[in-house]
Amino acid sequence: MQAVDTNILIFAEVRSSGYHETARDLLSTLTEDAHPWAIPWPCIYELLRVLTHPRVYHPPVPLAVALRNVDRILASPSLVLLHESSRHHEVMRSVLINSGATGNLVHDAHIAALCIEHGVAELLTGDRDFTRFAGLSVVNPFVD
Repeated sequence: MQAVDTNILIFAEVRSSGYHETARDLLSTLTEDAHPWAIPWPCIYELLRVLTHPRVYHPPVPLAVALRNVDRILASPSLVLLHESSRHHEVMRSVLINSGATGNLVHDAHIAALCIEHGVAELLTGDRDFTRFAGLSVVNPFVD
């Protein structure tokens, strides 16, 4: 199963991004395909945080519009939302200790732990920081 990181979701929504078409096409393929794919719940919150933040986008995306976009993504019948299970603490500790992630990288470690916990084969992301997490294959769809 593949999982999608926040930047894929953001680029798919923001038309001014140089990666918009690639991200939009990737997300369309995933949402319309019958094969399971995943989004870690923290990525949904991060998407909403970034799109509606007035210091990131001028003007920011109105919350109602951002939520409507999330609703469309969540309507994919093949989507699996990744959340903490009863073994999350164990996986999280391992990910943090093995990667040495601290500070701002703890958020990425949370996403990586959720993916590992749920047996995700690949995380699709443009963020190179995820390569530090052992046990998680990272694919950047924005490079040839």
